[in-house]
Amino acid sequence: MQQDLIARARTWLAEDPDPETREELEALLDAEDHDALAERFAGTLQFGTAGLRGEIGAGPMRMNRSVVIRAAAGLAAYLKANGDGGGLVVIGYDARYKSADFARDTAAVMTGAGLRAAVLPRPLPTPVLAYAIRHLGAVAGVEVTASHNPPRDNGYKVYLGDGSQIVPPADAEIAAAIDAVGPLDGVPRPENGWEVLGDEVLDAYLARTDAVLAAGSPRTARTVYTAMHGVGTSVLTAAFARAGFPEPVLVAEQADPDPAFPTVAFPNPEEPGAMDLAFATARRAEPDLIIANDPDADRCAVAVPDPSAEGGWRMLRGDEVGALLAAHLVDRGVSGVLAESIVSSSLLGRIAEKAGLGYEETLTGFKWIARVDGLRYGYEEALGYCVDPEGVRDKDGITAALLVAELASVLKERGRTLLDLLDDLALDHGLHATDQLSVRVEDLTVIADAMRRLRENPPAALAGLPVTSAEDLARGTDRLPPTDGLRYQLTGARVIVRPSGTEPKLKCYLEVVVPVSGRDGLPAARARAAELLTGIKRDLAAAAGI
Repeated sequence: MQQDLIARARTWLAEDPDPETREELEALLDAEDHDALAERFAGTLQFGTAGLRGEIGAGPMRMNRSVVIRAAAGLAAYLKANGDGGGLVVIGYDARYKSADFARDTAAVMTGAGLRAAVLPRPLPTPVLAYAIRHLGAVAGVEVTASHNPPRDNGYKVYLGDGSQIVPPADAEIAAAIDAVGPLDGVPRPENGWEVLGDEVLDAYLARTDAVLAAGSPRTARTVYTAMHGVGTSVLTAAFARAGFPEPVLVAEQADPDPAFPTVAFPNPEEPGAMDLAFATARRAEPDLIIANDPDADRCAVAVPDPSAEGGWRMLRGDEVGALLAAHLVDRGVSGVLAESIVSSSLLGRIAEKAGLGYEETLTGFKWIARVDGLRYGYEEALGYCVDPEGVRDKDGITAALLVAELASVLKERGRTLLDLLDDLALDHGLHATDQLSVRVEDLTVIADAMRRLRENPPAALAGLPVTSAEDLARGTDRLPPTDGLRYQLTGARVIVRPSGTEPKLKCYLEVVVPVSGRDGLPAARARAAELLTGIKRDLAAAAGI
């Protein structure tokens, strides 16, 4: 076994084009570190509907130039087999380690395969790439990003010509084409021949952001903004300047791209401690709200002043922002369909029903939400919002930030706040409170074991609430294709359990709905909701063995 492992490592080493990962692999071979080699050669990173994502390093189980070249060659073969040979592939990238290298390799492979390739001019938000695909008439797009994953990771996200992320069966067909790629010396990679775009595409994207706002709407909200060491600062501040909002106060320590993400353990606004510097800046600047993007700026987090919260500021949950934006668009008189994924709050459906708008529920991910017919607005609880589907058929943290700032400005003119509007929604529809039980693991068998336990012994009750139905989503439903997940309906609550598609996490999404008897009843409803969510978390963790 060890001889086979060493032989595979030496074969990989011989064709690795990157001196850094070659040096890493040579050191492991010289040290005879068979455990580390086994980790890197235990299989291959799997290409799926999230593309590729993993830790940077040598070997087929890591993100590296060899893996990216194979992925690009497979994508090129898929495009040619589907009649898109000679078409344009536009490539974007963030500021993580190796992102620029992976983008150049992709452009070289596409050019060598006879397609045209165009690379965005510098590290830019993922929504700019998603916009550029349709704007330029491309047959596909690639974004090199690991979004909000840890600093050691990178990833490879694929879009087709409709501007949406890939869904089955395209993912499996591209994966098969990647598997069919032979030795790398057989993949043509010219040193030039592709285009590096200027700022015209970015300018067009920024011009499109104007469509998000209502003509003549108030633009007075003052913001503190953090890019979380990512690529959002220049684009968001340009969009806010175009729209006429006050210039955001930047969290200086996190404003510039830095692949080390030195001030956060995880560069995700939802993670504990990630917003501490933003809160500190806000206590000095006293803005109306805080806006945060994740490192590739496709997600948007919002915090608001709250005297009852520790430190005077409260992060809004993604479901709360999702409902607020929907209510704002309804107030503006939009038409079309409101959509969300199954893990998001059922409040959106009630807002759509009261407004007489269409409503759709999809599987997790904007690859599904963006494909809803007649979509006007879509969101997912993980801070993702699609507020301009004609411009960007994906989540977009820049345009979402503009829409939040517009809503805050409208409410400010009326002497009200985002928290006041949340109270209104609770009075109209009942208090919809959500939470998440999320477990990060080193060993993926922990997730498989938890899913098995829940399938074999589904809970009869959680927090004293009877489970009225238990669905195994792997079997599919009347409206949803199969996916690895479980859904429990309870009396006044709902739970969904699924493995994350992008991180080594088991994620459990909880929602309770508590009736509210007048504005004076809101504190009691919130206390009851918190009690139920705590109980559901406790009982679900016990049932899953996590």
